[in-house]
Amino acid sequence: MHSKPPIPFDEQGLLAGGTTAKTPARAQALDPQALSRHRRRLSGAETSPWLHEEVARRMAERLSYIKLQPQQILQWSPFLGGGSAELAQAYPQAQQLLVESDPALLARSTALHKKPWWQAWKSGAAAKVLAPQDLAGQQVQLLWANMDLHSHAELPQILALWNASLAVDGFVMFSCLGPDSFVELRRIFATQGWGAAGPEWWDMHDIGDLLVQAGFGDPVMDQERIQLTWAEPQSLLKDLRALGGNIAPTRFAGCRGKTWHRELLQALESLRGADGRLKLSVEIVYGHAFKPPPKLRVSAETSVTLEQMRAMVRKTS
Repeated sequence: MHSKPPIPFDEQGLLAGGTTAKTPARAQALDPQALSRHRRRLSGAETSPWLHEEVARRMAERLSYIKLQPQQILQWSPFLGGGSAELAQAYPQAQQLLVESDPALLARSTALHKKPWWQAWKSGAAAKVLAPQDLAGQQVQLLWANMDLHSHAELPQILALWNASLAVDGFVMFSCLGPDSFVELRRIFATQGWGAAGPEWWDMHDIGDLLVQAGFGDPVMDQERIQLTWAEPQSLLKDLRALGGNIAPTRFAGCRGKTWHRELLQALESLRGADGRLKLSVEIVYGHAFKPPPKLRVSAETSVTLEQMRAMVRKTS
């Protein structure tokens, strides 16, 4: 596992040292139909994807650096993201709001967190499940979004919604896949001419710049690379399917047959390292930022009449 030191951004979107963060020139290219199809399939799983749960555990370790004790926590896409147990342990008294943007995931989370009538008298309120359009008026102290941001094509809109849902001095914590995820698999697909193996995910510098543009203060970005290993290619493909699927619009458009599947298994053998295990690397991007108080706008030029000036002089004399 390798990690890079955190990268702070200031209010002008400058990196440490005064260089300007690159402004993204494109949206993150995703296939919305493929994304919806994979989310619908994953909504039937028993638990969150295995990698998401591990990243949630790692992200929760960073909560110890935050002094604020939130009264309300908004979990963004909690069923796939995971982390509910870690948040409940860190903030046992906080009210939990769960937001699901996909209809299938919204229905699944609603069913999971619906409190039976015979338990209604017990202490502790059940988590409240919401759709994004129900967020109007919500002002939470912590917005938690684990392994979800890479599934949104337009980041400015989602970051603006996050900012609007936070109370002043509240903070957002999130994680997502970075552009170097599954680079080994990308090379295989490129060599074989099989189309894209996955989307071109956002770089952490781009995300940090967009946080500043969305109105967040003191954003800090960092990343780590996790190496995953398997004994057999069939196990590798099974675990990748449990994470979701290929939602790149430039992926191979046709149906794959048995011949291609056999060729894929053979190609995956090239991922074996010296220890005999297949290896894939995943880049995880982490970020957190606070919502600062609104700034007062000061005009570059102010007009004062002579009568107003005289009145101000009389008040101060």
